[in-house]
Amino acid sequence: MQITEIAIIELAVVAVMGLLLGSFGNALIYRLPRNIPFGTSRSACPQCGAMIRAFDNIPLISYLILRGRCRTCKTHIPWRYPVVEALHAGVFVWLYFSFGFTLQLAAMALLGAALIVIIFIDLEHMIIPDKLTLPGMILGLIYSLTSDGIGIASSAIGLLVGGGALYAIAILGDFLFKKESMGGGDIKMAAMLGAFLGWQRVLLIFISSAGIGLLVSIAVMAFSEKFRRERMLPFGPFLALAGFVAMVYGDKIIRLYVDNFLVQ
Repeated sequence: MQITEIAIIELAVVAVMGLLLGSFGNALIYRLPRNIPFGTSRSACPQCGAMIRAFDNIPLISYLILRGRCRTCKTHIPWRYPVVEALHAGVFVWLYFSFGFTLQLAAMALLGAALIVIIFIDLEHMIIPDKLTLPGMILGLIYSLTSDGIGIASSAIGLLVGGGALYAIAILGDFLFKKESMGGGDIKMAAMLGAFLGWQRVLLIFISSAGIGLLVSIAVMAFSEKFRRERMLPFGPFLALAGFVAMVYGDKIIRLYVDNFLVQ
């Protein structure tokens, strides 16, 4: 993409939107696993309970000004807050260079924001909230009806294949290991990805997430005795990372596979 004055303005808008949604994403990461409703209370320091004022809630900037500490009690603010905000901004800019300033960018940015939130919640709490995945399925189906969407048929099939295939894998895993091998949150997350991206890219996500999960598990096992004993890693982050790959490069990877292995 050629960098013009208009593109620079669009890029700035996208980055700022990423920071703002990153700030909201932090609120979701904190509140959803704790069942704290929105609109009933302002953001507050979890240590001293002091309300966080608006000028102390500016993404990234406030963290730097406060030097990573609460203004009132001086407790360290978790590193997650600036990381999540920066991740949102970086992902949004990456998607902008992939899709341009389009409706597709808006849809993929929303999906990407949900995936980032899921990664952090699942890593800490080993859950994927329905409040993210169920609305995500609906939004994916709605987006499919737009001019930039994949079409309602592809979206619906993707939703069914994503959720159905992972459900079948979960049943098989439960039978083989005699315990729950995959949570319902992973299944609903796969259905959400299928609704946005279609059945072909959701199959790519299954293959990619398994590969990513295997590599990460081997790496963690090499350095973590606790993991070697318990062997517990959430699958949601691997699905999310594979989702990002499929979101941007899925069509190219599928075309490359078809041209080299299926077309004679």
